[in-house]
Amino acid sequence: MHRQALGLVFSNYKYVALSASIFVGLLISLSWISEFIFTTPKLTFYVPGYALPNFSLIVVVAALSGLVISMSIYRIRIMRSGSRKAGSGFIGSIIGASAGACSCGSIGFAVVSAFGAVGGTLTAFLTNYEIPLRIISIGILVYTYYITVKGLTAECKIQR
Repeated sequence: MHRQALGLVFSNYKYVALSASIFVGLLISLSWISEFIFTTPKLTFYVPGYALPNFSLIVVVAALSGLVISMSIYRIRIMRSGSRKAGSGFIGSIIGASAGACSCGSIGFAVVSAFGAVGGTLTAFLTNYEIPLRIISIGILVYTYYITVKGLTAECKIQR
């Protein structure tokens, strides 16, 4: 069931390119925000040993986001299904991407200075619960993947 649905969606190279670009874009941006990629004085990529679980979750969130978002767009565009069914994949991607966005220094200070006490509370919350929020977003993305595959199987009459 999963293999046929993935074959159906990714037989069109446009969706392969979309999925790959979402994966690479999220991986680079989240790695840069989480301070795994440095651009000064030269481009450097470094993951310390203590941050390996966090980086692994970033890779999983980026990969699942690329997969689920491209499948959801396929389902919306080709199958003419409503965007309400595919919306939870976008929500999981947003939660996963924003979980670590406020924890790094420069963005955290900008949030605190822009929003005051509320920004400080939000930054502290996201810093303390970064890993659980990413795990929750992975759960949302896995659930959305399952629902999308189930919907594609039913709508396209894929043989089990």
